[in-house]
Amino acid sequence: MTNRGPAPGAGAGDGRQEEAFRFLADPATHGLDGPVRRIDTAGAVVFLAGPDVYKVKRAVRFPFMDLSTLEKRRAACEAEIAVNRENAPGIYLGALPIVRTPHGLAIGGEGEAVEWVCHMRRFDENATLDRIAERGGLSDALVDRLALAVRRAHARAPLRDGTRAAAEIETYIGQNDAAFAERPELFPPAEARRLTREQRLAFAVARPALLRRGRAGYVRRGHGDLHLANIALIADEPVLFDAVEFSDAIASGDVLYDLAFLLMDLETRGFRRAANRLFNRYLAAEPPEALDGLSALPLFLSLRAAIRAKVEAARADRLEGAERERALRLARGDFDLASAFLRWAAPRLVAIGGLSGSGKSALAEALAPRLGRAPGALWLRSDVERKAMFGVEETVRLPAAAYAAEVSREVYRRIDDKARRALGAGSAVVLDATFASARERAAAKRAAAEAGAGFDGQFLDAPLAARLARVGARSGDASDADAGVVERQQAEPLGERGWTAIDASGALEATVARAAARLGLDGGAAGEDGGDRGK
Repeated sequence: MTNRGPAPGAGAGDGRQEEAFRFLADPATHGLDGPVRRIDTAGAVVFLAGPDVYKVKRAVRFPFMDLSTLEKRRAACEAEIAVNRENAPGIYLGALPIVRTPHGLAIGGEGEAVEWVCHMRRFDENATLDRIAERGGLSDALVDRLALAVRRAHARAPLRDGTRAAAEIETYIGQNDAAFAERPELFPPAEARRLTREQRLAFAVARPALLRRGRAGYVRRGHGDLHLANIALIADEPVLFDAVEFSDAIASGDVLYDLAFLLMDLETRGFRRAANRLFNRYLAAEPPEALDGLSALPLFLSLRAAIRAKVEAARADRLEGAERERALRLARGDFDLASAFLRWAAPRLVAIGGLSGSGKSALAEALAPRLGRAPGALWLRSDVERKAMFGVEETVRLPAAAYAAEVSREVYRRIDDKARRALGAGSAVVLDATFASARERAAAKRAAAEAGAGFDGQFLDAPLAARLARVGARSGDASDADAGVVERQQAEPLGERGWTAIDASGALEATVARAAARLGLDGGAAGEDGGDRGK
C-alpha cells in the first residue's frame, strides 16, 4: 500500500465502462471455454482470462489521481506499462484500446476507442511472496535474490529532487494525522497525536541527512508500493510488479524509504530474520557514507506502517462481517507498529572474532536480528567487504594478493568506518572478522567509544579439528579460507578489556546461547516465526 486514499471519487463509472466490463468478462471474448475471473479494487477492475490479464482503470477521481476521462485512463494505462516494464518486462505487454467495430467490441485494432486496458501476461497467483511466506517462510536464498532485485531496480531508477522528496515526507505526516483524527474509535486521539509529534521530531532530526542523500543520488523514482504481494517468483527469480504509476511524487523518494515498505511488511508478518537479512544484503555493497541514511530508517518504517494503517481502516468501510473486523485489526496493528518503530534503542557494537571455521558468521547472523531497533543490527562481515572492495561477487575467489597485510588493514578500516557511521545513525552493529591481532580488537572497541555506543567483543574458541571440518563443509560462501589457511592461522592472546572468549566447540545453538547470555538476550537462536497477517 502507498499513500493512496481509498474513498471513491466523482464519476465512479459510466455505461461505457460497464459495457467494456461485460465484454471483458465474457469467455467468448478470449476464446475460452472456462470462466473469466474478475477482481475489483477501488481504482481498477482486473480480468484474468486464461494466460492474459486485462486491467481497466475505473472512471474515478481522487485528490491524488484523476481517471475520470477516457484520455486520462489511456495515459494512465500507458504510464503503468512504462513504469513497470523495466522491472517486469515479461508481465507488462502493452496498453490497448477496446474499440467499437461493426461486429461489436474488440481488443485492439481499428475503431472508436471506448476504453483502455493494460494488457499483461498472467502468472501463478500463488507465486507472490506474501503467499509463499504464508506457506513456509522465505528462504535465505530467496531473500538474497530479492535484495539483488531491489538493488538493481533502484540502480536503474531515474534520479529525483531530494528537497521535494523530503517535503513530501512532511506532507505524509500531516495527511496521516488528519486521517487518524477522523477515526478516534480506532486510533485513540492521544496516541495519534503522540505518534504525529514523534514522527515530526524524527523528520526534523533526519532532514539534513535526507537532503545530503538527495544530493548524493539516493533519491529516485522508485516502486512506491514495494510489499510482498507486489513481488512474484517467476522462473525462480523475484519480479517487482504493480509499481505506482499515477503519481511521480508518491513513487519518488529516498531508496531506503522504498525499501522500508518491504522491511515493514516483513516485520508486520513476523519475519524479523528475513527482514534483517534483506536489510543487510541490500546494504552490503554500499559505501560507508550511504549508512548515514540509517538515521531516517525508523521514520521511514513508521510512516509506511502509519500509511497502511489508514488505508486498511478505509478498506474496512467497504467490507462486512469477519472481513471487516479483520481489516480493522490489521489497521490497529499497523498503527501500533508505527509507534513501535520510533522507540529508542541504544546503539551497541558487538564484535565477533575467531579463526576461520570458528563459526563467526553463523553466530553473527543469528544475533543480528535480535539486536537494536527494527529490523535488527547492521551485520558487517570482513569477507563480504573485501569482495566489495575488489568489485566481485561474494562467491568469487580472490587471488592471494587480495589478502596482503595492507589490504587487510584497509578492510578493517572500512568496516570500522561503517560501524562508526551506523552507530552514529542509531543502529546496532555486528562486526564479523577474524580480529586475530590486539590492534584490530582495540580498533573495534575504539570505534564504539567514538560513536558513544556500548561495546561487547566475543572471540570464538574452537579446536582445529572442528574448524577444519566446518571450512571443508562450506559451499557458496564469501570466505576464501581453506584447510591450508585454517592450519596456518594464529591469533594473538586475548587480553583486552571488553573482549571475552566464547566456547564455540559444539553445536551452533550452544554457541548462540552462550553469546546471547553474555549480551543479556533472552533465549537461544532466533528463528523464522512468520506471523498471521493475511490469514
